Amino acid sequence: MLTRTDAHVTTWVIAIILFIVALLLHKAGREKAAKIVHMIVRLFYILVIITGALLFFNNQSINPGLYGVKLLVGLLVVVLMEMILVRTVNKKGTGLLWVLFIILFLAVLYIGLRLPMGWHPFA
Repeated sequence: MLTRTDAHVTTWVIAIILFIVALLLHKAGREKAAKIVHMIVRLFYILVIITGALLFFNNQSINPGLYGVKLLVGLLVVVLMEMILVRTVNKKGTGLLWVLFIILFLAVLYIGLRLPMGWHPFA
């Protein structure tokens, strides 16, 4: 099925770019465009989760604990992205959500790079 990380990395990079674009469009007052991009971001959330789940189920036997932690933290990152967008649209505070998002995003990125299928520049 999914034995390489290319599709997963591509989907989450596009999702983050679209997430930022949706935020910028909303801040610029272009609500209709922001709403369209927000819906596209939601599609990419689904693609990120599907590709991540496929990677998890195909490779969890290598290191089940670390893959499980990455799966849970990755889901939390996706949830935080959506919460930030929704609370921004509703003009509610997002400060704590941003802090959690940055911490968890860095954590999931670090874990992903440490896993056997990750990037090992000094190994």
